[in-house]
Amino acid sequence: MTTTDTAPASAAEPALGPDELDELDQLLDDLRTREEDLPQWEFCDGFLTALVCTRRPVPAAEWLPMLLGDGLPLEGAYGAPLPLMPPFKSLAQQQRFLALWELRRAEVEQQLDAQAESLDADNAFQPEVIDMRGAIASLPEEERAEMEGQEIPSFGQVWALGFLFAVENWPEDWAAPRDKEAAQWLDGALESIVALTEDDTGRPEICMYAEDGPPSTSQERLEVFGEAIWAVYDLRQLWRSLGPRVEAVVKGAQPGRNDPCPCGSGKKYKKCCGA
Repeated sequence: MTTTDTAPASAAEPALGPDELDELDQLLDDLRTREEDLPQWEFCDGFLTALVCTRRPVPAAEWLPMLLGDGLPLEGAYGAPLPLMPPFKSLAQQQRFLALWELRRAEVEQQLDAQAESLDADNAFQPEVIDMRGAIASLPEEERAEMEGQEIPSFGQVWALGFLFAVENWPEDWAAPRDKEAAQWLDGALESIVALTEDDTGRPEICMYAEDGPPSTSQERLEVFGEAIWAVYDLRQLWRSLGPRVEAVVKGAQPGRNDPCPCGSGKKYKKCCGA
């Protein structure tokens, strides 16, 4: 696929505006006072996007502790509110985080299902990324000096790491399908996202942080970024076309070829799992 201008479109109103994004940053900062290793929102947005693309809808009882806790699924009655999970200070804070998360999740799902013709279209999917190198380069000289020697991530790198964190933690849901063409489609898309986790070593030509900011990102990096966005579209389309993975458990004698399939699809066994 051919990449295009990746600048965010201004015509569409984002689900999370500046106020909500500031609120999320402050909320995560507060969580880090109790658990210092929690990720930034850019990592969370990559993780969220991967969940939108995952073959099986992953409930919050699974993904929330994987992202912000010990990885063990939360226990509770089906349909009941989730129990309070450290490091949230209250159920109200946890519920607010989940409400903001759901706004963004619905937006990403809608954008990916719209199948934009170009990445600068009003309805195109736009990862929530920040050009940290551009932001730091735009600081006054004395503030830049304070950060000298620190490792600064490349444009889109943290987002891609968040995406792959979800892929790695639900390997069964991201296992290659039996269809060879679909498996190649999956591998190619994931390779495009893996490429975004690499460092940008090209010559800085563009600042994604500010239109008139000092160059911080290479043209090659924008190409890689664009390919990763198209890959997300491909992954969403791939898993939607295949549907959830069905593991048929057959106890005793196997069904006849004309019997209803035990997976519950309503089809005959010979035209479903017995095909």
